Amino acid sequence: VRVLHLKENIASLARLLASTSHGGFPVVCRPKPDHAEVFQGTIKRLELCMLLENEHIFEPERNDKSFSSSHPFSYEKITVEKLPNLSRLTMLLNRYTTDPRYQQLFINLEPYIDKSAMSVQAHFSLQRTYIIFRTLGLRHLTVVDPQNRVVGVITRKDLMPFPLEERLRLQLAPQ
Repeated sequence: VRVLHLKENIASLARLLASTSHGGFPVVCRPKPDHAEVFQGTIKRLELCMLLENEHIFEPERNDKSFSSSHPFSYEKITVEKLPNLSRLTMLLNRYTTDPRYQQLFINLEPYIDKSAMSVQAHFSLQRTYIIFRTLGLRHLTVVDPQNRVVGVITRKDLMPFPLEERLRLQLAPQ
C-alpha cells in the first residue's frame, strides 16, 4: 500500500504521482517516535497535483519537525474535478524528480487531508463494505488493523461483481 506522511518530500511525492494512477492515498503519521504509523485521513490525487503547482508552499526540512505558519489554501482552491493543465503538471513532476533542490523540500499535507475519511477493519464484512461504497458513493476505502495501521485500500473496481466473484472463488477454492 502506498501511503503518504503529514510531512512529505516533494521529489518522493512527484515520483509517486508519476509512477502510479491511484486516485487517492491514505495519510499516516507516527504519534510518538517509538509508535507505529497510524491512519490520519486521505488525500486525493487531484488535490496533491494542485498543491504541487504552488511551489511557494514548499519548505526546507527543519530539525524540530514543525512547519512555519504558511497560510494554507482554501478547500475551494485545491478541490477540482479535473486538472486544468496536464502538460504543465507532467513538466513539473519531471522537474521535481530530477532537480536535486526538491530532495530538500517538503510539503505539509495536514491542512489538506480529509480527516473524516472512512476506514474499515481488515476483517470487516464484504457485504457491508459494498453497501458503504454504494450508499456513500466512495471511490476508495482505507483498510486498517486493530491498531489503526493501514493494511490496504479497497477501490470501486475491487467491488465490481465479476472480479469480486472470481476473487472469492479463487480464495475459497481448496488448495
